[in-house]
Amino acid sequence: MNADAGRLSPASRLRRSTLAFAAVSIVALLVAPFFLYPVFLMSVLCFALFACAFNLLIGYVGLLSFGHATFFGGAAYITAHAVKVWGWEPLSGILLGAVGAGVLGVIVGALAIRRQGIYFAMITLALGQMFAFICLQVPFTHGEDGIQGVPRGHLLGLIDLSGPLAMYYVTLAIFLIGFFAIWRIVHSPFGNILKAIRENERRAISLGYRVDRYKLGAFVMSASLAGLAGGTKAIVFQFATLTDVQWQMSGEVILMTLLGGIGTLVGPVVGAGLVIALQNYLAASDFPVTVLIGIIFVICVLLFRRGIAGEAMAFLRRRAAG
Repeated sequence: MNADAGRLSPASRLRRSTLAFAAVSIVALLVAPFFLYPVFLMSVLCFALFACAFNLLIGYVGLLSFGHATFFGGAAYITAHAVKVWGWEPLSGILLGAVGAGVLGVIVGALAIRRQGIYFAMITLALGQMFAFICLQVPFTHGEDGIQGVPRGHLLGLIDLSGPLAMYYVTLAIFLIGFFAIWRIVHSPFGNILKAIRENERRAISLGYRVDRYKLGAFVMSASLAGLAGGTKAIVFQFATLTDVQWQMSGEVILMTLLGGIGTLVGPVVGAGLVIALQNYLAASDFPVTVLIGIIFVICVLLFRRGIAGEAMAFLRRRAAG
């Protein structure tokens, strides 16, 4: 028998490496709260899901939204209000926040997707600022005070979420479900059409695809997943404030995605982990965190054009092919 016949193809080796990495990552996440502060880990998971939702739009459709905080913060407000004022069970409140974010996505997307490039980005920024102003004025958000003291309650009336470990594993489950949903979207025929639109929108139109409908669908999915992250964040930290809907939050998620790697599934997770870790561990130091993040961003742009995870994946592909 030819010795080469028993060897795995580069694609098979890469697939095995990916599965092994996924298994190790899940195990690491399961044991992480016994070694690291659970609230920090929950913060990373919430923002990682937010960044993955944003990456679904920019990485696979090529649409840069400067107003994604609308969906993240809007869902946080809806969830916080439903749980605290209406007495909803926490998971139901989180799902309501995701649905509310999806509705906002339909409204914002229907107005924005008719434009491309910088015009699309500016429309989303303008609508995001309008929404932030509305959140400042309407009574149920409590203005600059926000909605505070949101009870974590009992999941499905059974699991007490007041303990950090229980809350962590619920947050982890929500993150994994959201991440799997994004993976499934990307690797579906719908995802292939989105990539075709990103690469050459005019050719996709010439092939008969209703491009605006596909872009709106992707926009609503991205908004709903961002809302899932925002609603979970409101339960984890037990508050929703104007910070969640302001343009700085949109800029932060863009930074996370760029650092990790646009168009990669794990890139936004890596970027979110890096940014949250820097903000958390350097908060008490005299060195300005924003300056350090800016320096890291410049280094990544100069040395890692595809982001940290993007460059790592390119290296693994070269090794598998070699």
